[in-house]
Amino acid sequence: MPIQLVVLGLFLIVVFYFDAFKSIIPNWLNLTGAFIGILLNIILYGLHGFVQSFGSAIICGLLLLLCYVIRAVGAGDVKLFFAIGAIAGDILFSLYSLMYSIVFAAIIGLLILIFTRTIFNQIFIGLVHIKESFQKRSLTPMEEFKKTKATTFPFIYAVIPGVAVAFYYMYIG
Repeated sequence: MPIQLVVLGLFLIVVFYFDAFKSIIPNWLNLTGAFIGILLNIILYGLHGFVQSFGSAIICGLLLLLCYVIRAVGAGDVKLFFAIGAIAGDILFSLYSLMYSIVFAAIIGLLILIFTRTIFNQIFIGLVHIKESFQKRSLTPMEEFKKTKATTFPFIYAVIPGVAVAFYYMYIG
């Protein structure tokens, strides 16, 4: 097992603590993770490691930045995937981790809606706000919905199983 995945696992444990219990992923933590990831990949693979690590970080960061623009994730999550990409040093692994994390986030969100028995109410209210956004040609109604009525949870709940599934399929299965 590559040492990067051990470091990534330890990093995610620390991030879990902050995101789950304090609802924030500190900048210093993401920056430290990214720095350690890039440095580790440089030590292990030289210039090629730097290119892979930094490229993976940039691609994951930019993809999550798009999610941030539509307010699907917070800014800490963007920086989190920048750090994940840097630590993993593998673009394919990082993209699979991102993809599986988004799938797990959808599943978790759906389960929350089902078990709180608010699924149809939330869908209806969400559709009304989408309609208002189109009518007013403004994102304000959608932003209001997300702030007041949307069901949210820490993204790390989806990231950890997403990274685990990516690890399984790339290195074990």
